[in-house]
Amino acid sequence: MSSNSIIEIENVSYRYDNLWVLENINLQIEKGSFVGIVGPNGSGKSTLLKIILGLLKPQKGTIRLFGVEQQKFKEWDRIGYVSQKANSFNSAFPATVFEVVASGLTKKTGLFKFIGKEGKKAVLQAIRAVGMEAFMNRNIGELSGGQQQRVFIARALVSQPELLILDEPTVGVDVQNVQSFYNMLEELNQKWGITLLLVSHDVGTITTKVSHVACLNKSLHFHGKTTEFEQCKDKNLSMFYGHDVHLLSHEHEVHQEGVNV
Repeated sequence: MSSNSIIEIENVSYRYDNLWVLENINLQIEKGSFVGIVGPNGSGKSTLLKIILGLLKPQKGTIRLFGVEQQKFKEWDRIGYVSQKANSFNSAFPATVFEVVASGLTKKTGLFKFIGKEGKKAVLQAIRAVGMEAFMNRNIGELSGGQQQRVFIARALVSQPELLILDEPTVGVDVQNVQSFYNMLEELNQKWGITLLLVSHDVGTITTKVSHVACLNKSLHFHGKTTEFEQCKDKNLSMFYGHDVHLLSHEHEVHQEGVNV
């Protein structure tokens, strides 16, 4: 295993009742990388994230986080997480963007504690990182789905994690804003140095942004650099997905057909 690995997954398998959804997964996530996990519905992508976060315990295999066995890992503030459920946030909740982002500090400050000068600085920095400073005092319910998702990412960033995990972050984001959303994630990775692990169906878009791709469908069919994934033949991708997939690369744009998005 590389000393630069933030996540090390060895021979991990998981089942719901008698149905195996993950089988013998081996995967390393290196510090500073931007990894996209892709695959069809029901392929185990979200389950794998929950296992990494300790929300589910695998029946087989081991996981290390920052070189520490998961069972002994205590520094969870080094990991930020934005779940799919963030998209179903109650828009009537009476809180400003600043207040929602500040709520991400409760692990460090405790519930209802005054965040102080340094806390405010961290909140402002996180809001700026996702380009939402102009909306700082706006009620969260007044924002679009894409803007809300940026706020939830800022809430995850406010504790200054080294690793940010996102589960289908563009659900609820308008199609015309998806590209700028991924540009923001790319900037977090390249300028802020945050390692990103992202689950998505949007193969065509993420392969223009991520550094590495992991293709999951119960087992791990591919893990490597994006350039290597783009060179996969259509028949290999179709085998990975279980149905026809055509990945077409034109200059810096990648398009897809036959994939659930």
